[in-house]
Amino acid sequence: MKLLTIRSISFAAATLAMAASANALTINWSGLQGTSTLNFSADAISLFKANGGKVVALGNTTPILETGATSAWSFSLPITSITITPSLKIGAGQASGSALDIVRKTLDEDTGAVITSGIVLANFKLDYIGHQVLADATTHGATTKPMFAVYDFHVATPLALKYKFPLSITGREVLDQLKLTPAAVDLFATSLGLSGDAVINLVRSTDFGTLTQEIAVKVRKPAVSNTPYVPAP
Repeated sequence: MKLLTIRSISFAAATLAMAASANALTINWSGLQGTSTLNFSADAISLFKANGGKVVALGNTTPILETGATSAWSFSLPITSITITPSLKIGAGQASGSALDIVRKTLDEDTGAVITSGIVLANFKLDYIGHQVLADATTHGATTKPMFAVYDFHVATPLALKYKFPLSITGREVLDQLKLTPAAVDLFATSLGLSGDAVINLVRSTDFGTLTQEIAVKVRKPAVSNTPYVPAP
C-alpha cells in the first residue's frame, strides 16, 4: 500500500487550475463518496440532558441511533465540497445541505406550559486555516448569522490519502477537542435561554466531541444534494 500526502494528490488534481489562478480551487464532492461524522462526547450529552436539550437531524443529516435509543448523539453529514489552497493544501471542506437543530424544552413554573427554544446550525464548513467549524446559525424565530464560528478544533489524526492498486483512493481524519468559540457560548446561551455562571462556565469548558472525515474517490450514487439548507421561518 502506498501512502500519498494531501500535497501530492492535490497537485495531480489541481495543477492546471492553479497555473491560471492564484485563487483557491473548490471541488464539487457531491458526486463522490465523503462523510463527516459528528460524535458528541459523554460530557456534551450530559450537558444537553441536564438542561432539557436534544439534537435533531435536518436536511441531509442522518442520525446514528444506538440500539434501543430514542435520541441520537452521533450524526452523519455528507461532504459536498473540498477547497484546495494555492499552496496545494486542503483549506476547507463543506457539508452544504446538512443541519442540526439544537432544541431545549423547559417548563414555565407559573403556567405549567412547555417552552421550546433552540438554534439551527446548517451548511457546516471546516476551516483548516483557522481550525474552526463554521455554520449558518439561526436562533429559532430570528435571522441567520452566515458562516458563524461555532467550534474551535484540534487535529487529532491528520488527513492523508491511501492508494491501492489498481485505483482506489481513500482518506480519513479525526478532529477532536470541539469547544465553543466565545461568541458561540454567548449565542447558545441567548438562543437556548441558559443562565447562571455555573451553567455558562460548563458550556464554555465542555469538550463537545469529535468530527471524523472519511472520503473516497469513488462515485456516490445517487449524488447528494448540495443545495444550502434554509430553516423554515
